[in-house]
Amino acid sequence: MRMAELSTESGVPVATIKYYLREGLLTPGERTSPNQARYGAAHVRQLKLIRALMDIGGLSISEVGAVLEAVKDETPTHDVLGVATHGLKMPKVAVDDEGRAWAMARIEAMAAENGWEVKPGDEVVEALVGVLCTFRELDRVQFLDGLDHYARLAAEMVEKDIALVAAMPDTESIVETAVIGTVLGEALFSVLRRLGHQTVSRKRFTQGS
Repeated sequence: MRMAELSTESGVPVATIKYYLREGLLTPGERTSPNQARYGAAHVRQLKLIRALMDIGGLSISEVGAVLEAVKDETPTHDVLGVATHGLKMPKVAVDDEGRAWAMARIEAMAAENGWEVKPGDEVVEALVGVLCTFRELDRVQFLDGLDHYARLAAEMVEKDIALVAAMPDTESIVETAVIGTVLGEALFSVLRRLGHQTVSRKRFTQGS
């Protein structure tokens, strides 16, 4: 297919496709003349992966390039997923040393209960430290009484997520599925929680009104 057809098939504008080609994100097509190239289904998939990483994952051009390079180099799947999810936005909260020590004590206890490995300084661990410290600053640490329960629910969800990702036929599909599943999965859980809040709140606080 020509570039115009590739644009129609992928839903990505021609100007954007040309930009991805200049940036080295998209594999060049097969030259049929000095000014024409032929593209195939693999290019459509590449474009969809690029859009998923940018639109859903919020990755920058350079971060997308790193993911695609890892895919091309046949980097181990675990490492590729690490590159892909590294750019996903995480909450960042400044905390003092005393707050960090308090949060890490709770996180390490929770992690030990679930067999998880936590490393101080890791982006995900730092995000969790910030969230816990925010609960504390707002004097709402009672919400953390359910931390172990939340962790068990998360562990169950992760097992299902990884099983779906592992079933994908190739690394590109694995990366795309992981990013989409992470971002939309979090949105799905958030909305389901709010739906549950509506139901339980209505039953508890509107009886007899």
